[in-house]
Amino acid sequence: MRGWWQDLTDLVLPAECGGCGTPRTVLCPECRAALSGAAPRRVRPVPEPPGLPSVHAAAPYADEVRATLLAHKERGALALARPLGTALAGAVRAALGVRGAGAGRGDVGGAALLVPVPSAPWAVRARGHDPVRRIALAAAAELRRTGTPARVAAVLRQRRAVADQSGLGSRQRWDNLAGALDVVPGGAGLLAGGQVVLVDDLVTTGASLAEAARAVRTAVAHEARETAVYVRATREGKEEQTADPRQEKGNRVGGASGMAWATPGRQIICAGVVAAPLDSFEINRN
Repeated sequence: MRGWWQDLTDLVLPAECGGCGTPRTVLCPECRAALSGAAPRRVRPVPEPPGLPSVHAAAPYADEVRATLLAHKERGALALARPLGTALAGAVRAALGVRGAGAGRGDVGGAALLVPVPSAPWAVRARGHDPVRRIALAAAAELRRTGTPARVAAVLRQRRAVADQSGLGSRQRWDNLAGALDVVPGGAGLLAGGQVVLVDDLVTTGASLAEAARAVRTAVAHEARETAVYVRATREGKEEQTADPRQEKGNRVGGASGMAWATPGRQIICAGVVAAPLDSFEINRN
């Protein structure tokens, strides 16, 4: 006869390892090593969608890693969020360390702002949870635990319905997602004072991350214009100097003090994911 504690255990832990099926463990050592045992690396889909930021992945999407992601996403093995978040945290650290020419780790102050790529509302309802957001929260906790200030800024939303991406080719996915995301009202202000890191569980064609980056850039640029108009009007009303000399060299990002100044060509958004197809890893490619 089963006791109440056994029913409770089944709610907290999966009946077997999410990767290989070992009985009664969240993730066995071998599957954990497949997920987080190697250093995260830069990945690049081919063809690469326009506007895709630099992306780092923790592991190739195969075997145990694929099974773990699917168990968490589709079968509701929520306890897997923690090891998946640990893997994502490693990818975020790698992304923050490589942000393009002239953008070192200390160039942008504040916390790492993990911005999850949103799932379709119908998918969240069907699954009963938002897997990417859950992994992002676990990753932010792991980053803070290991000394990197981080928080989740879930500011993206779908502004229109999109088709199921499965079965679509690269170009079809780009067309399907073009203009599909935007930032919630007030969301651009939440991105002030930190480094934006787009996060997802998996990157394949890069269409979702490219569209997420476009939405963030658009919202931040709009916020910058609104802030510049307000500041200029305020200063003119007080007969004070109307412009910061740095505006001649770049555009202000965000409306809060302490935000970075983005010069043309400078990359201010990066991305981290748990997994990517093996052929997306930059093996012997520059």
